[in-house]
Amino acid sequence: MKNKKWIYWLFGALFFSLTACEQHKKHHEEVPQLPVTSPLRKDTSLTREYVCQIHAIQHIEVRALEEGYLQNIYVDEGQYVKKGQLLFQILPVVYRAELQKAQAEVHYAQVEYDNAKALADSNIISPAQLALVRAKLEKAKAELALAQSHLAFTKITAPFDGLVGRFHVRLGSLLEEGELLTTLSDVSQLWVYFNVPEAEYLEYMRYRATDPTSKTVRLRMANGEIFDREGRITAIESEFDNRTGTVAFRATFPNPDALLRHGETGNILMTLPLKNVWLIPQKATFEVLDKKYVYVVDKEGRIQARRIKIAAEFPHIYAVEEGLSENDRIVFEGLNKLRNGDRIKYHYVEPQQVLQQLDLYAE
Repeated sequence: MKNKKWIYWLFGALFFSLTACEQHKKHHEEVPQLPVTSPLRKDTSLTREYVCQIHAIQHIEVRALEEGYLQNIYVDEGQYVKKGQLLFQILPVVYRAELQKAQAEVHYAQVEYDNAKALADSNIISPAQLALVRAKLEKAKAELALAQSHLAFTKITAPFDGLVGRFHVRLGSLLEEGELLTTLSDVSQLWVYFNVPEAEYLEYMRYRATDPTSKTVRLRMANGEIFDREGRITAIESEFDNRTGTVAFRATFPNPDALLRHGETGNILMTLPLKNVWLIPQKATFEVLDKKYVYVVDKEGRIQARRIKIAAEFPHIYAVEEGLSENDRIVFEGLNKLRNGDRIKYHYVEPQQVLQQLDLYAE
């Protein structure tokens, strides 16, 4: 009786094992059905954003050219001034006295020279003696010009149109020669500096040669709004910063309303055109050793891994410049279950429909 039970148990286990193997074999041989699509070819553009610093086209320090007491301040902080407008007056008493002394010495030397010339004309003194008197007169005139310059330096005027900065001195301050009084900024135009990584610099240089519009940039201000004037890239620094791997760009913006000031910050928006690129979903790609691949389906339904070259990255979308054609069918779901050479069943989805279902479409 025990032998019969053992035989029944053995046959049951064998039947269960064969059934499980058959089910496993059927499950293993089951071909998955996955959605595929094609790359969409179009012209698009890529906008990159860079933190920037805003500088006035001219920004200088206004310093005292002479020492003395600050007698008058004729402007206020933040005031717009014109070229030649009087800003500060240093007490001119000493320099006015020096000027008067120099004028008297010129007058004395002139009289002395006139007398010497009359004597020389009468051959009473030699030409050499006359030359010495003439030199004395020229020296007196030079000292007069110097005294006039010193007196002129007590009046400090604006060298160009601009905005007056913060005062570093107050009325009555005893100034030393070269002491900082304020700053002056010409903000009619702005120089905006931003740093570009090496790879993006090379990309920009490639597009700049074929598309002049790539030199145009926009400025996002600190409040998030876009400045209403376009700028142009007018300079690129000659050397890369080895510490950051970036190079400095300079864009010039018109600022006729003086809305922006020296020292502000913002973000530069630089748009590069992308011609005849293929757009595919990012989820259709996988990465091996930092290289991007897609699974391309052939006519028999077998998938082959193909390497692609990414031209630009958008949210959920890649722009591909090499590796695909319009007749390719690429898998965009379930890639983690596939291996190179697998056979699949698939249904085709139009690329426009696939891309429109993503959060952001590359325009």
